[in-house]
Amino acid sequence: MEPTIKPNPELEKKLNRIAWVVTVVVLLLVGMMRRVKIDVGIDFSFLPPFHATVNAITALVLIYAFIKIKNKQVEAHRKAIYVAIGLSLLFLLSYVLYHFTTEETRFGGEGAIRYVYFFLLITHVVLAAVIFPFILFTFNRAYTGQFDKHRKMARWVFPIWLYVAITGPICYIMLMPYY
Repeated sequence: MEPTIKPNPELEKKLNRIAWVVTVVVLLLVGMMRRVKIDVGIDFSFLPPFHATVNAITALVLIYAFIKIKNKQVEAHRKAIYVAIGLSLLFLLSYVLYHFTTEETRFGGEGAIRYVYFFLLITHVVLAAVIFPFILFTFNRAYTGQFDKHRKMARWVFPIWLYVAITGPICYIMLMPYY
């Protein structure tokens, strides 16, 4: 059963503007982090396994949220989505910190595995960038009580978000021998 929240399209518009600003800032940071290195005197080499773990947990939480909403357990679904968004935020902050302070690790595999790795990496990066604002918009629609619009968007946002959460750890595992 859906909660009784009065639909608020005006609040959604405001939240969507904030989502666009956050998206632009995040994309600018991600674009800069490969070119700009900041020496803070701390070794952040422990972060890549942390990133993979956070992404893997996010994937599990997303699957849990999906199961809960399919079973009409709206409150459990809502809490799981809050956790997934919190984990994604934690990942993003940590990932940007790592890449601003640490030199990039290059994949050294050869042959077919190289093509598999780069296919996964490129689709992961592109889809992560594309889906980011839509995760926020989908959330905003539910938060503002527009559940029909939320459902329509979530049908295609969820599988892409899940793909990104799963391919991140896979790319890490494939890159692990080269750290």
